[in-house]
Amino acid sequence: MTLANSVDGQQPITGSVPAGARAYTLGATALPLVVEPTEDGIVLAQWNTANREWVEAQLLVHGGVLFRNFNLPSPADFERSAKAIYGELFGDYGDLPKNAAGEKIYESTPYPADQMILYHNESSHLPAWPQKISFHCVTPAQKGGCTPVFDTRRALEVIDPAVLAEVRAKGLMYVRNFSKGVDPSWEAFFHTSDQKTVEQMCTDAGSEFEWTAGGGLRVINRSPGIVKHPKTLEELFFNQVQIHHIYCVDEDTREGLRALFDEQDLPRNVYFGDGSPIPDETMEHLGQAFEQIAVRFKWQKGDMIMLDNMLVTHARDTFEGPRHIVVAMGNMINATDLPA
Repeated sequence: MTLANSVDGQQPITGSVPAGARAYTLGATALPLVVEPTEDGIVLAQWNTANREWVEAQLLVHGGVLFRNFNLPSPADFERSAKAIYGELFGDYGDLPKNAAGEKIYESTPYPADQMILYHNESSHLPAWPQKISFHCVTPAQKGGCTPVFDTRRALEVIDPAVLAEVRAKGLMYVRNFSKGVDPSWEAFFHTSDQKTVEQMCTDAGSEFEWTAGGGLRVINRSPGIVKHPKTLEELFFNQVQIHHIYCVDEDTREGLRALFDEQDLPRNVYFGDGSPIPDETMEHLGQAFEQIAVRFKWQKGDMIMLDNMLVTHARDTFEGPRHIVVAMGNMINATDLPA
């Protein structure tokens, strides 16, 4: 794990940087690339529009670009800055609450401050996902609250080859049960109370589904777990195995869920693609491997980090005090569009 937060560790990048900005990395890690203005009055949305190709190229190299000390006084300014690169934002995401200050931006996951949100590539368990995701710091936490990231290319270097071989051979199967009082209801997630509409949405998305007792819904999605990037053709450890596996929730919650639900009815779980369980020991190993390559930077008010959602996975540390992070997603991609 690298805590990349020391100004003394700034390493200027080689190559040209567009006018009005400088770029550097934090210490020895290439992730993230930090971009700061060198002139007063630069509007990030306009700068991004003028330098979109350069930003896109840096994302493919570094995986993430941290825009720091630009004038981003509101979530609406963040939305415009993200849209300048994305072109169009994804505004139909059922897992996060919308941010009232923008049109297609969201609040970060409402999860207890004393629990870590584990590593995941956004929507990688689904047949379609955002190619890019951005986070904007409105209010940094008083303590903790980092958004740890790691490069999914590097993950393949530190994960046990036997684990990688099993994922390649079997893929992954994600099971999500929408039950009353647990997570968003299926009505909230799909933005409809009509079962036929939900069935059609699942079919269109390539998801398996079944209605369960008590008006619940079970949705099953399958993915390779390891894929190739559509532009760089590099192999990536691209999944949500850690935030879905029952082993990865805290012990009290795990015991409580198992007391309430049978195995097949757990709110979320993940298996190998053939339905066989992923051993707890494997999950323990993955957690250690992820932290070995994770990078942390301290949020500053007004920061915006843009990630290639396939090259970089993200998490959220525990924190104390108020913390407000806003999210934007865009450039949706379908699993059927990936290179073999």
